[in-house]
Amino acid sequence: MTAQEVRLCGLLLQEHFGEVVEKVGRNLLKSGTQNLRAIVHETGLSVDLVKKSLCVLMQHGACSFIQGRKGPGSPTEYKAHCDRMLRILRYPRYIYTAKTLYGDTGELIIEELLQRGHMTMSNTVKTVADRLTQSMDEGSSMDYGEVSSTFSKLVETHFLQRCPPAVGAGTTGSSQTANSTSAAPASSTAPTPESFPDCYRVPQVTLIGRSKRPLASEEGEDQRNAKKAKMDPETHGDEGIYWQVNFERFHQHFRDQTIISAVANKLDQTSSEIVRTMLRMSEVTTSSTAPCTKPLSANEIFRSLPSTYNIPRHILDQYLTLLVDDPVGPPHLKYHSDFYLNQALANLARATLESIVQERFGSRSARIFRLLLRKRHLEQKQVEDFAMIPAKEAKDMLYTLLSQNLVQLQEIPKTPDFAPSRTFYLYTVNQLPTARLLLQNCYKTVANLMERRLFEAKESKRLLEKSQRIEAILASLQASGAEPEQLTEVEEMITAPEKQQLDSLRLHVNKLDSAENQVDETIFLLESYISSSTKPTS
Repeated sequence: MTAQEVRLCGLLLQEHFGEVVEKVGRNLLKSGTQNLRAIVHETGLSVDLVKKSLCVLMQHGACSFIQGRKGPGSPTEYKAHCDRMLRILRYPRYIYTAKTLYGDTGELIIEELLQRGHMTMSNTVKTVADRLTQSMDEGSSMDYGEVSSTFSKLVETHFLQRCPPAVGAGTTGSSQTANSTSAAPASSTAPTPESFPDCYRVPQVTLIGRSKRPLASEEGEDQRNAKKAKMDPETHGDEGIYWQVNFERFHQHFRDQTIISAVANKLDQTSSEIVRTMLRMSEVTTSSTAPCTKPLSANEIFRSLPSTYNIPRHILDQYLTLLVDDPVGPPHLKYHSDFYLNQALANLARATLESIVQERFGSRSARIFRLLLRKRHLEQKQVEDFAMIPAKEAKDMLYTLLSQNLVQLQEIPKTPDFAPSRTFYLYTVNQLPTARLLLQNCYKTVANLMERRLFEAKESKRLLEKSQRIEAILASLQASGAEPEQLTEVEEMITAPEKQQLDSLRLHVNKLDSAENQVDETIFLLESYISSSTKPTS
């Protein structure tokens, strides 16, 4: 874990959960596994605040607890998960994907689960139905069955999964000391949801009827929901079964869409549709870490193509042959076709690295970088000849890339004394370490963007609060049927210079948000490539 990752995780925790949770989370990231007493001592917070912060982190999967390393009876220890915290940056993309695939209902289901960490199916369906009813016209309401159907579809496509049973830090009773001791090594690694057979089984929920429009009250929505959950005596048959968002399934969908887009840009729309069909046929049966999809016959692909693409069989064979020769991610053709996902990610990461070098150092440096990627090892004279760049410029560009650690220099001596006159100096590019370096730069960029956005909001805090108060007054007046003169009078409470300043602030913040999302796309691609390159293939 690097300093840039810790910094970004701290900013994400501060923005979503507040400064107290951020302080506890950052302390766990820097210090590693710690018990409650050590966390209280190092953060200087009260025991109650630390306990609540740990509960928030564990609710969202950003922290886990294990049995003390000193054996039975030792204090429970807590460990933060940096990768889970970094996924907070991708929350808008998860929600937008759910909206694209399953409409407003799917969007609200994913949003509720991301905000609360994990929920039961019945509570999720009720909450989403109430929110949809509030947005409908007067007299209309949302049926629980429709929300339940969308929830079941999300589970069937593995976008939602059951939470694994909680593993306690120890056992109750001194008579079970031996059992807790033998289970200690297993408890240090949290069980994965896929390790349980009922991970994607939807329970029978007795939830019939339609949502009711809540009455207006002075209490906030969160307080009403919390009080309603405590006072609701009804049981729906899914008590104790909690659901969470399957981030790996979303990442698999993002990866597939990136590959499809790359094929469409490199070849044509028909080729991308063939690749989409192959990936869709394997999206549930293929693991997110698998190096390739399951084998598919050409007949299966032909039968699964959309009816709008009226492609004859011999044309399909030609397209598959074309995909074999393309470096984006060729299927293996003999009797079956399967799509090499890791190879596709490697080529996409290479294109990303080349693009970054070109943006930072110019097209000639990108030419040298691309040449070294393809030729592996070259001397300076060979680089000058192959790239067709004058010797002085090529030397400056190579040294610039070398100083930024984007290019490495390898010495191969002819004799053991390493004399410069008898040593080959070869320039090379190691793609995996370079991707790791640029990934850390991306983390730093996102953290800088977030800090700038928070600074802009802090500088204009008074103006933003005034705007929110006026918008609340206008909403209440419109709900009560006020006259247009009253609405105009309230709107004029904000002067023209203040309106101009607000518009400029919102435009600036929107640009920063858009930049964060764009950098996150690069982060996702580099993370996927690094993960696929370092994990052993089975």
